[in-house]
Amino acid sequence: MATPALKAKDLGNKAYKAKQFDVAIQHYNEAIALDPTDITFYNNKGAVNFEKGDHDAVIEVCLKAVDVGRENESDYKHIAKALSRVGKAYMKKEDLDKAMYYYDKAITEHRDPNILKERSDVLKLVKEKEKLAYISPEKSQAEKAKGNDVFKQGKYAEALQFYNEAIKRN
Repeated sequence: MATPALKAKDLGNKAYKAKQFDVAIQHYNEAIALDPTDITFYNNKGAVNFEKGDHDAVIEVCLKAVDVGRENESDYKHIAKALSRVGKAYMKKEDLDKAMYYYDKAITEHRDPNILKERSDVLKLVKEKEKLAYISPEKSQAEKAKGNDVFKQGKYAEALQFYNEAIKRN
């Protein structure tokens, strides 16, 4: 026999599948009001907010889910799911450092292959961002000029270091 909270959750799931996100949130809120100790209701509400594109709400709801999960000794997989959703929301907000932080926390809860892949994707983006930040034509020209000055002094090895840096930055 399903409890009223589970019935509300089921209605929320049906609304979510029908892409009626506001209705789904209402049902998940009802489920949370009836049973505030079930992490699944918070996770589902976070998923709906993610689909709506409300990333701040995802972060808020999923962090609350983590707190509820820890207080009620929920399955670590559910806690990891909530943490990975926070990471995914930060990724969409292009805050890659926070995304990495929450993906790492999720992995410490449960080494789910999907979470590992999402973390790997964020890591690639972080490295690409660092690589692009390093490229600077102005600094490249400055390094080349330093290399030319040192080369004229006959310090060829030192000039090579400046030229190599100029190439990396261009």
